[in-house]
Parts: sequence; C-alpha cells; structure tokens
Amino acid sequence: MRKTYVIGDIHGCYDEFMKLLEKIEVTDDDLIISLGDIVDRGNKSVELYHYFKNRKNVLVLMGNHERKHLNGVLNYSQEIVKVQFQDKYNEFRAWLKTLPYFYETDSAIIVHAFFEHDKKLYEQKEEVLSGTTSGSKYLEQKYTKGKNWSDYYDGTKPIIYGHHVVGDIPKIKNNTYGIDTGACHGGMLTAIELPSLTIHQVKVEKDYWKEEQIKWQIPVLEAKDWEHMKITQIQKQIEKLDYKEEHKVQDFLLKQKKWIKEIENLQLSIKTHIEYMTTQLIKKYPTNFNQEIAKLSFRTFVFKAKSNNLELEDIKKTLNTPQKVIDLAHQLKLDSIPIREGTR
Repeated sequence: MRKTYVIGDIHGCYDEFMKLLEKIEVTDDDLIISLGDIVDRGNKSVELYHYFKNRKNVLVLMGNHERKHLNGVLNYSQEIVKVQFQDKYNEFRAWLKTLPYFYETDSAIIVHAFFEHDKKLYEQKEEVLSGTTSGSKYLEQKYTKGKNWSDYYDGTKPIIYGHHVVGDIPKIKNNTYGIDTGACHGGMLTAIELPSLTIHQVKVEKDYWKEEQIKWQIPVLEAKDWEHMKITQIQKQIEKLDYKEEHKVQDFLLKQKKWIKEIENLQLSIKTHIEYMTTQLIKKYPTNFNQEIAKLSFRTFVFKAKSNNLELEDIKKTLNTPQKVIDLAHQLKLDSIPIREGTR
C-alpha cells in the first residue's frame, strides 16, 4: 500500500535524508513531500536537487531558501550553493520555477512556513506560505507580539510546516505540526507519515552549517564577478569581511584592496590623459572639433575637459566598475593596467 511521508527542512543534509528513507523503508511507490529548503547550509545540496528532480513520486514545496535562489537574492548560504552547482545553476533555478507553495491531501495541509488562520488555503499569500522576510513582517502586523499563527489555528485538518527550528522534537499545537528540527545545525531530520501522523527521525551527524561557512569562504570570494561589481560595492564587501581572522581570507582581501586602489589610480590617470588629449584634439581639429569628438565613446569627458570642467568625480560616476575603467584605459592605450590576482 502506498504511503506518504512529509519531510522537514533538509538543508543539504543528503546523507541523513537517505538514512531516514532507509529507516522508514520507503518504496518507489511511496510519495515523498519536502516542505522546502532542501538546499543551503548543509554539505550536499546538489545531490538533494538531483534526487528530487529525478525521482518519481516526489513533491518539493517552495521554501524561502529556494525563493531566494529563484529571485537572485543571494546571501552567503546561497552563494555557496551557486558555486557548488557551477554551470548547472541556471538549470537548478529553472526547476525552482515549477515548485508549488502548498499541497493538500485528504489528511493534511502542507506548507513551508506560515498560514493565516482565518483565510482559506487558496487565499494565502505566497510570501506567507514560503516564509519570506516580507511574509514575516506582514504577520507581525496581524498577530499579537509573541504570538504565532499556530496559536490561533482551530481547523479540523492538521497543518504540517517547517521553516523555524522548533528543537529536536516536533512542535505540536492546535492541530499544527512544526517539523523543522534543525537538521543542518546538527539536530534531527524529521518525517511525518500520513495519514497516521506517525513521527520518524534520524540524528544528523554534525553541525554542517558551521563547517560549510568556513570551508567555502575562498571559493565564494573567488567566484564573485569583481570586475563588473560597482567599486563602492567592492569596498563595502571588503569592509564587511575585514573581521575574518582566517589567513587565506585576509590574504585575499589584501590583494583586493591593492587591486581596487590601482583601479582608483587608473581613474585619475584617465582624467589626466583625457585632459592632455583634449588639448591636442583642439589643435588638430580647429574648425570641426565637435563633429570629430562626437565619434568618440568618451566624448562627454572630452567636451567637459574642453570647458575645463572635467572632475575626477565625473570619471568615477561613469566608470563605476573596474571593467569600465579597464576598458577605457585599453581604448586610450594607457600603460600599467592592473590585473586582479587570480585572473591571469
């Protein structure tokens, strides 16, 4: 007889997920429903994606972590997963578009995070169901401080949800079942069998997230598109990470600081060169200066220089990424164009 199992937030804990399936003796005919947040923080997000994408009889709900990847809102845990997926990341994001925000069986309502107690299932907001920051803020305005939606739920059909770590054992209240039991933090991975609401668990081997944060620092930093980031953003990134004590991270940041300083010096060189070039162009084109300068991609700078009105801030505002600075420097045939270490 076919069974249905609802699995709490897995967060990349693939090995423990497989142990849980083995423990409950899942068959190919059984339906496995993930509450979402199958990726991020744990050590094997890619393996979990492949499992759920390729197995029959599975359903994955949209969690807030999947939604972050889908919307391109990447915090550190998402940046790690993006590096792990490499050239398959866009394929993964395309798959995320297919994920539903809820699922209902004859015996339970299943959502990732929250549920407005006084609204029907089809009236629920996506940001509430998936537990986004905006969804959380919306509910804060609705419910008394210190109270959750589950404190008000009085429906006859059980709601199974995840998202917030509730401890090592599920939180059962008012016919709601919270089953995010902190897998990626070394807690438990939990499944609920339907329709009996039987609870199954396995202990997670270690705090994977603690390890992953350290392990992926350099790969994530190296994978950033530094050349096309705004220079102000790069400076903020460096300042944000300056507290890191790991030698490799400090060495990387030191090289970035040196490189961005060279880029800033290059901006000044570009200004000086354009001002000199403008004086030469005025002599070369005494009668048709405007027509000839209009052909140049950097004509705005030249016209400003002709009026003695070119400021360094003009250069910085327009050439606001390292690549824009480098591209114009090449066009002007300037020497000593800096190359960021690791790109040679």
